[in-house]
Amino acid sequence: MLFQQKDNMKMIIALIQPHRLDAVKRELNARQIERLTVLNASGYGRQKGQLQYFRGHQIDSNLIDKIEIQVACNEKFVQSCIDGIIAGARTDDQGQTGDGKIFVIPLEQCIRISDGTSGREAI
Repeated sequence: MLFQQKDNMKMIIALIQPHRLDAVKRELNARQIERLTVLNASGYGRQKGQLQYFRGHQIDSNLIDKIEIQVACNEKFVQSCIDGIIAGARTDDQGQTGDGKIFVIPLEQCIRISDGTSGREAI
């Protein structure tokens, strides 16, 4: 039956630079976090975009390519997941503008489609 228990699950959404994806995956796997979804995304933050050239003409593009990573996890893996993303996505010891952002959102329910399992066990 759906929504019968609260399992303290979280959805972690991270926006990172595309060239840092392999490093983030390595860090998450090292922390036993092996399930994730990866999407292409575009946006801008403090860096406000970038200059690009098309057929010799300068184009001011305010959207920068990013990678969105989504990880649904149980409460006990949240901090480990955050630490892994930071370790893999940060460009150097201090980090740089544009390294990305992490959002942690409560996850009301998770249901495995194949067998109907729900809650923590479905993740």
